[in-house]
Amino acid sequence: MKVKQFLVLPKLPERIAPIQEMGQNLWYSWNWEIVRLFIRLNPEMWEECAQNPVEMLSRLPQETLERASQDDGFLASMDRIYEKFKAYLNSKKWFEEKYSHIEKNRVAYFSLEYGLDTGLPVYSGGLGVLSGDTLKSASDLGLPVVAMGLLYRYGYFRQFLSNDGWQQERYEENDWYHMPVEPVKTENDEPLKVTVQLDGTPVRIQIWKVRVGITPLYLLDTNIPENSSKCREITSVLYGGDKDMRIRQEIILGVGGMRALKAMGADPFIYHMNEGHSWFLTLERIRYLMQEQHLSFEEASQYVWATTVFTTHTPVPAGNERFDPVLIHRYLGKFIGELGITWKDFLTIGRVIATDETEPFCMTVAALKYSAFANGVSKLHGRVSREMWHNIWPELPQEEIPITSITNGVHSFSWISHDMKELFESYLGVKYQEKPGNLEVWKQANKIPDAELWRIHNRRRERLVFFARKKLKRQLTRRGASQLEIQRADQILDPQILTIGFARRFSTYKRGNLIFSDLDRLEKIIHNENCPVQIIVAGKAHPLDNPGKEIIKFIVACASEERFRNRVIFLEDYDINVARYLVQGADLWLNNPRRPQEASGTSGMKAALNGVVNLSILDGWWVEGYSDDVGFKIGNGEEYENVEVQDRLESEMLYTSLEREVIPLFYERNEIGLPSKWIAKMKATIHMAGERFSAHRMAMEYAERFYLPAINAAQKLRENDYQLTREVTGWVQRMSRSWDNIAIRNVDIPEVGGTLYVGQKFPIKIDVALGDINPDDVAVEIVSGRLNSQEQILDYKPARAVLAGGSENGVYTFAGEVTCTESGRFGITARVIPLNENLPHTIKPKLISWW
Repeated sequence: MKVKQFLVLPKLPERIAPIQEMGQNLWYSWNWEIVRLFIRLNPEMWEECAQNPVEMLSRLPQETLERASQDDGFLASMDRIYEKFKAYLNSKKWFEEKYSHIEKNRVAYFSLEYGLDTGLPVYSGGLGVLSGDTLKSASDLGLPVVAMGLLYRYGYFRQFLSNDGWQQERYEENDWYHMPVEPVKTENDEPLKVTVQLDGTPVRIQIWKVRVGITPLYLLDTNIPENSSKCREITSVLYGGDKDMRIRQEIILGVGGMRALKAMGADPFIYHMNEGHSWFLTLERIRYLMQEQHLSFEEASQYVWATTVFTTHTPVPAGNERFDPVLIHRYLGKFIGELGITWKDFLTIGRVIATDETEPFCMTVAALKYSAFANGVSKLHGRVSREMWHNIWPELPQEEIPITSITNGVHSFSWISHDMKELFESYLGVKYQEKPGNLEVWKQANKIPDAELWRIHNRRRERLVFFARKKLKRQLTRRGASQLEIQRADQILDPQILTIGFARRFSTYKRGNLIFSDLDRLEKIIHNENCPVQIIVAGKAHPLDNPGKEIIKFIVACASEERFRNRVIFLEDYDINVARYLVQGADLWLNNPRRPQEASGTSGMKAALNGVVNLSILDGWWVEGYSDDVGFKIGNGEEYENVEVQDRLESEMLYTSLEREVIPLFYERNEIGLPSKWIAKMKATIHMAGERFSAHRMAMEYAERFYLPAINAAQKLRENDYQLTREVTGWVQRMSRSWDNIAIRNVDIPEVGGTLYVGQKFPIKIDVALGDINPDDVAVEIVSGRLNSQEQILDYKPARAVLAGGSENGVYTFAGEVTCTESGRFGITARVIPLNENLPHTIKPKLISWW
């Protein structure tokens, strides 16, 4: 059957056309004024449309639109907001002010999901919300970023619970023509499409655009009539299906995303892979450089390595994407053959141990090998990642593995309640929003009067309680509960008492049930006559994660017990809207993962921006964020071999912290009835989160530590028809061929006796046989420092030795100096590494020689 398609748009009166333009830009999602304008049109429909302005405008009766176009008050507000919107789009921002020589769209950001707002459901959880916050902050700061992802027909699942609390999933089809996305068109006003071959079948991909402030996000869609049903389903569900579905999605994202950028005329210098899902883009980049710029595979690979950024989010080896080589060969065998490398050589890219033919192809390993810039998402996670992947660089000490850390942050304007924003505007000043790159402004949080901060926070707690009651009534109605039970929902929770929030993905390591370990003790805590407590829980388990579902079922069963009925509640269908109410209205934010399995965690950051105090295991970001001034900790950062022992000990610590620290401090009042000591923590936590854990700080770190050096490298490597790329590749190949001839023959340490003193200095001479390698192409380094019981040197900083003597039978002498910096056993050794100023760094597997 043939169907002729038409797109019918709402007919807005010309006078209110600006509201449609603003509704097509996700800028509305972090600007309360425009949201309030949509609510003013019809508050009930705003909620019915999942806070999606495009759908709302399409459903509003024409008379409502006409009435708005003649409402002077509405028009005055709209004009003022539209002027602010235009000023935002056209203003000079942090990056342009500081680095005006960098052109637009120089950084391509790839992610499998983006959590931008409730009305655009192409996300599942923390990874997607981080990606969304990154794009919003890139827009606020004017970073030259263009983003790429997939347009999911159903997105992630909607959660609902059976009567016994078992999670069930419902997939709702997205109607993209009623969402803030628009098809990218050709010059002939036709949808722009690209093609990727999968298993011998051409898959057509349509490109859609989302406007995130000034940052463009492009989403790829295979659900179009030209494709077979099997190909149309590729972009159907986020994190659904089997490995076959996942590899097809990741090929479409990586290879298809690269081709989409080229089709649109974009020419990014830098590619940032948010997790390893998009690694296949490196193959397409290599293919393009080989075909269009006539580079060899090795030359193209060298250029791609120097201009790629990779962020890993997973601190557990099993959580990193791995594919059976047979599956990769099915979909990419021909493609890889065209690159001129053998299948065996290709597989070594994704293996830690290159010679282990039983090892599957790991996307994280491939991404690490092909990225000059790699990071974990907290300081602790950086350390854990270096431990996980040190066998890729077996000759390097773990602390020098080229995986650094840039701690995650959250987009403050998206997560701070509008009530708190108004308070911040009064006391933090205009720079708070106008200059998001000025992080010092958050010090002003201490100037907010206690009474005003507490009044605003009480209001947000009340709104959270009313929201929870309303949502629970809908849950009960859907389950067919009695009218009496539904009416009782109006009595649950107390808007005046200490409220604990816990909301996140329900993986077993996050231990959503830890606070329910001792129900009798918990009962005493929440029903303390003078210091009562209530708990609001929300979160989803992956559809295939039955242990996670069991935890949810257990919590729901606890909440249904009569003793907990009014004080413990589980909210279904956790999403961005539910998260906002929770992080803005709770008093205490609970987080208790098994250390060190939490890579970062960002929900606690969102809560902290709203003055919500954290109680958490010292894992992820809280290792950096915690101090006595800002919150509470569970334990002291211990790590356990036995998880049962860990759960038992840390549940005891959790209860003890609540009973002895948290609850007494919350209910302690001064002479005018304010919890002044608690409010002091609130102010300190706002300062801490705003200054150190905002996505603006994170984005500036990526820009200055990764993007700018990579862009500078790309510019040099591209010059004169990639001449420097060819030269550097030849240099790396020569170094690799000749490296085994390098040997440190002797380290000459003067006789200084058995005892040295702190601050004492002495000279060192090192004789190095370099074979046919030029001494200018290596760095000879002295490594010295305190020794541990295994004779390993700790906390060292390599010191460069300088060439002191010419070649004598191919042996060169280098000289340096060592300073004894601290007392105790002291050790000295030496090493040789490659040196080339045209590369971001020269830490390559196998290219290091120790004494």
